[in-house]
Amino acid sequence: MKYLSKTFKLVSFFVALSISLTTFAQLPERPNPPKLVNDLAGMLQPNERANLEQELVNFDNQTTNQIAIVTIKDLGGQDISSYAINLATKWSIGNKGKNNGILILIKPKNETKGGVFIATGYGLESVVPDALAKRIVQVEIIPKFVKGDYFGGISAATKTLMSLTKGEFTADQYYAKHNKKKSNNSAYLFFAIVALIALIAISSARSKRNNQYRNGSAVTEGLPWWLLLTMMGSGNRGGSFGDFSSGSGGFGGGNSDNDFGGFGGGDFGGGGAGGSW
Repeated sequence: MKYLSKTFKLVSFFVALSISLTTFAQLPERPNPPKLVNDLAGMLQPNERANLEQELVNFDNQTTNQIAIVTIKDLGGQDISSYAINLATKWSIGNKGKNNGILILIKPKNETKGGVFIATGYGLESVVPDALAKRIVQVEIIPKFVKGDYFGGISAATKTLMSLTKGEFTADQYYAKHNKKKSNNSAYLFFAIVALIALIAISSARSKRNNQYRNGSAVTEGLPWWLLLTMMGSGNRGGSFGDFSSGSGGFGGGNSDNDFGGFGGGDFGGGGAGGSW
């Protein structure tokens, strides 16, 4: 019985190893020469790829953190999270010992839904936790992808990830900023509805007084005081969406002439999150 148990464990190990090797064999090989932007699905224009590449090379040179972008037409039957983590592991994105790599994997929308997954290396999981990676996908990437703006979505997400890993703002500050923006959008909708009600009320009052010879002040006599105050104050309302940039703009292109030196041996443990459109 003990012999059978050992045999079963040994067989299971080799089966798992075989599956793992087969899976890794289906993944694209590391680019040669090495690149951080690998648009295998052709979603970006040449100048967009060049701008992203230079920005990420500069970021790597300044911080040693590595952010790689890969677009792929087919996931080979794998779910996008497994594919992203396996690919990031195979390519060893990040640096050995620091495990400070991030992979943004994108499968374009064709006969099925498009998908995005942000995989984070061990060393950056505390800086970009799964919930934050999910929020970045939902806030920065998907809305732009829905409009066909692939470069805009990738650029916004990449800028946000770079700022987070450089400590320019924290995850809590990012949440607070976008929660505030959502609250402000709701407030704007409320005041727009109030303004519409006011216009309807004014139109109705004017219609009732068409045959009366009175001055214009009579038009608003019948309106409630709170509606008048709202009408006067709604035009002065503004909103600040936080004290850091959302990263919605495009890259300006770096000034560094340094080329990417290659991935340094980072490791991934399954951290990250994604979404679809």
